[in-house]
Amino acid sequence: MTGELVPEGAPDARRPEVVEVRHGMFGVRGSGDTSGYGGLVQPVAMPAAATRPYGGWFDEAVDVLAEVLGEAGVAFDAAVERVAVDPHTDPPSPHAELTLNVAREHLLAVCRALRDDQDLRFELSLGVSGVHYPDDAGRELHAVYHLTSVTHGRRVRLEVSVPDADPHVPSTTSLYPTNDWHERETWDFFGIVFDDHPGLARIEMPDDWPGHPQRKDYPLGGIPVEYKGATVPPPDTRRSYS
Repeated sequence: MTGELVPEGAPDARRPEVVEVRHGMFGVRGSGDTSGYGGLVQPVAMPAAATRPYGGWFDEAVDVLAEVLGEAGVAFDAAVERVAVDPHTDPPSPHAELTLNVAREHLLAVCRALRDDQDLRFELSLGVSGVHYPDDAGRELHAVYHLTSVTHGRRVRLEVSVPDADPHVPSTTSLYPTNDWHERETWDFFGIVFDDHPGLARIEMPDDWPGHPQRKDYPLGGIPVEYKGATVPPPDTRRSYS
């Protein structure tokens, strides 16, 4: 999110969606903020749905994607929940980024269309990452995909949102084999389950590690560290500066 949270004079359609207001440096809850920034208040906002024209090549790419999906029997409005362009300015900014919020049941169809169509050719995935928004009710977990068209020199971001209670997303390894370890890491740190992954197992943490340590609700605790006889206690037992 760039610029002001709600740009002055912006129409309602372009106002970012605030999903939570975070207090402190890390949004710590219940274990004390040891960062010294306990008084920091920061809104967490999603870019608003964009309106046409999106700018640059974005309009053409979205139109081609809609056509290809339609030929495959998938309605664009069912597959793509929202098109976001950030920053979305008038006239369109040359530095804007295109994000497609994709319904998980249509993720593979969207990826296949983006990869295979000659006018799109997003043949390279730069990886998968996770984000946790505990206050974004019903879509707390987000899987984010960064696709690059080597052919056309373009980039697009896909984002899939799922609830904590049902954190399943189809694996994209059949289309982008390089996403194998990235999906494993996202499962390891965030708990997003990538269905039909060839070997979904922890890749950073030990196999018996409890929980997923990059989630916002994961406790701050740590392992006491000893320095020449002195010890540094876990973060959640240190002094609170809030």
